[in-house]
Amino acid sequence: MSGGADGRGEGASALARSGGRVGGREVPATGDLAGVERIAAAFAAARAHRPNRETLATLASPIRPAALMPYLMGGFPSLAESLRVGEACVDAGADILELGVPYSDPLADGPVIHEAATRALAAGANLGGVLEVARALAGRIPVVLMCYANMVLAPGVEAFVERLARTGACGLIVPDLPYEEAGAALAACDAHGVAFVPLVAPTTPPERLREIGARARGFLYTVSVVGTTGERAALSERFAEVVARAKAATTVPVALGFGIGTPAQAREAAHAGADGVIVGSRLVRAAGESDDPAAAVGALVAELAAGLRG
Repeated sequence: MSGGADGRGEGASALARSGGRVGGREVPATGDLAGVERIAAAFAAARAHRPNRETLATLASPIRPAALMPYLMGGFPSLAESLRVGEACVDAGADILELGVPYSDPLADGPVIHEAATRALAAGANLGGVLEVARALAGRIPVVLMCYANMVLAPGVEAFVERLARTGACGLIVPDLPYEEAGAALAACDAHGVAFVPLVAPTTPPERLREIGARARGFLYTVSVVGTTGERAALSERFAEVVARAKAATTVPVALGFGIGTPAQAREAAHAGADGVIVGSRLVRAAGESDDPAAAVGALVAELAAGLRG
């Protein structure tokens, strides 16, 4: 997967430096902050949010703020439409965006995201195009790119990370790059101010979890269940255990993902102690089912934001 221009995106950079209001909340100016620092600022802003008095009066239990982190598939349904979906997420209250690059063999992804990737590739989406979507969004919100190892290794780790950093993206997730083989990617990301975000699962052994947590940048992506991405009807009973285990192994925020698709599940994840809540398959499904993907996804993100913040 290749292609795409590498312009600096000065308009987006200016927006990032100036700050402003995102999703109805005041976001501090980022100046020339590195990606790791922008991600940290986004988590801090989410923690600082407090619901209004009218909302508090209707709640059976207090709201514990957490960062809302929608996932969107770059190039789905098209590159232009995926940019509009991302913008809708920001307007609806997202704190951090996870932007997926379509790939033919996405081992971490369930059927909804896999189908979206297949359709995006068929429509001509490629890495260069998705990086341009990242560039266009990065001035408004921290963007974390999720892609598979072949895309990183084929051009060379240093070249890939340098190209990613020039878009203004803040982080990189590579789910099929094992901890033991990630040293070069971590070093390149550190050199360019990009957060290299690792994943851990409920089955990660304790010692390995501590090693991964110690090297995490930006946040620790904590998988809530064994298996691939996708919506689940019920899984919240294990949230607290999974989150507590991850928090004990790292000093960076813990973001919970895989299987979270409703405002109730998002709120349960936050109550379990998650610093961030990642929602993917539900939003990708909405984008694929609607004649107006941006509006459909934006409405769902607004509901999730309300569930997290009131």
